[in-house]
Amino acid sequence: MADLHKSALREPSIRVRRIQRMVLILLLLSGVINYVDRASLAVGLPLIRHDLGISIAHSGILLSSFLFVYAFCQLPAGAVVDRFGARLVLSAGLVIWSMAQVLGGLVTSFRQFLAVRGLLGIGESPQYPSCARIVTDWFAPRHRGLATGIWNCSSSLGTAIAAPLLTILMLHLGWRWMFITMGLAGLAVGFTFYSLHRDPKHLRLTDEEMEYLSAQESETQPVAWRDWKRLFGFSTTWGMVFGFFGIVYMNWLYFAWLPQYLEIQWHLSIAKTGWVAAIPFTCGVVGSVAVGRVCDVLSRRGVSAINSCKIPIVVSLAAVVLLTVLAAYSSSSLFAVICISMSLFLLNGCSTAAWAMATVAAPRNYTASLGSIQNFGGYLGGTLAPAVTGYMVQATRSFQSALLVAAGVALLAGLGHLFFVKQAISLVESGKRK
Repeated sequence: MADLHKSALREPSIRVRRIQRMVLILLLLSGVINYVDRASLAVGLPLIRHDLGISIAHSGILLSSFLFVYAFCQLPAGAVVDRFGARLVLSAGLVIWSMAQVLGGLVTSFRQFLAVRGLLGIGESPQYPSCARIVTDWFAPRHRGLATGIWNCSSSLGTAIAAPLLTILMLHLGWRWMFITMGLAGLAVGFTFYSLHRDPKHLRLTDEEMEYLSAQESETQPVAWRDWKRLFGFSTTWGMVFGFFGIVYMNWLYFAWLPQYLEIQWHLSIAKTGWVAAIPFTCGVVGSVAVGRVCDVLSRRGVSAINSCKIPIVVSLAAVVLLTVLAAYSSSSLFAVICISMSLFLLNGCSTAAWAMATVAAPRNYTASLGSIQNFGGYLGGTLAPAVTGYMVQATRSFQSALLVAAGVALLAGLGHLFFVKQAISLVESGKRK
């Protein structure tokens, strides 16, 4: 027991620290590209709708098409990452989604755009499971919250950058070259990631490095289909799925519709919308890192690994419900943006805590698998959010009802984590822990 405790407190070597810094930079960069590419349709939608003759309702379907494919690709993506390693799978994903982005600049019809957005979903599906697996591979459990917060903040950082960057590209080059330019940038990042990153199995590690990386974790066998299916037999898995459904639903309501919300609800110009929309997403960057740090602090103070992630999620979602209701009834654009900014601060913190939970809630060799199952549930919510919001806005000419529905979804997500997420999953004794 003393040796295990000493192992758990071991610090990473200089080489491991260097690898940690490098991999976080690469994951942050790939994540930013990931979300800029996702945001390209939302930012370019006003001009795309005009050029291709797409209605508001069909715009919601177009936004959801990526999410639908992405959600269902999550299930195999995690198992593929656990089986073949993050380096190969994430590099291939970057190439696929970047080519889809290039094709997005060449489409001439609604149906072609649907197909391209589906290909984008296939390519982007390994991103987050790969990030979770890489953090598990290269960080001890007590260091994973902040590391997860850093790579996870790429969602808000990418979106914050996307709003002004894509607006500038679109206004100066047109929406087609906006897509092509970002696709070429993604290809460059993909080749860089493959050149610089290595999975632990491809390096010769010292005994001390192995001890740090595997502290308190002994499962190292390759992922097996039989045990992968058994992950669905635990209440913790379902609590993570239901909870992430609400978190991603809320995030994608703002991600897909915030520019249009500012334009339709508050009558801001396209140029001004790009800059104002960056404010809430910048708050999301801070929230992602801050809550990741909170998870690590709770863990170091003796809170269980599961609860150190669960507590911030439940508390944050309760606050998000209140803030969303206030935004729905706001009569001031300034107050609405403040409420939305605080919501995204907390929502991105929830996302960080949820992904950090995936690194400690399952055996090490099933990290990406559990994370992808969680993400599958999340992006079922993400798939619904743009389409439901589009139809509600078209019917009511207001975002109020859409925001109130989202508040209800966030409430259910918090209750899902509170009552279903209980303890870490053990596939050794799956029949006893459910």
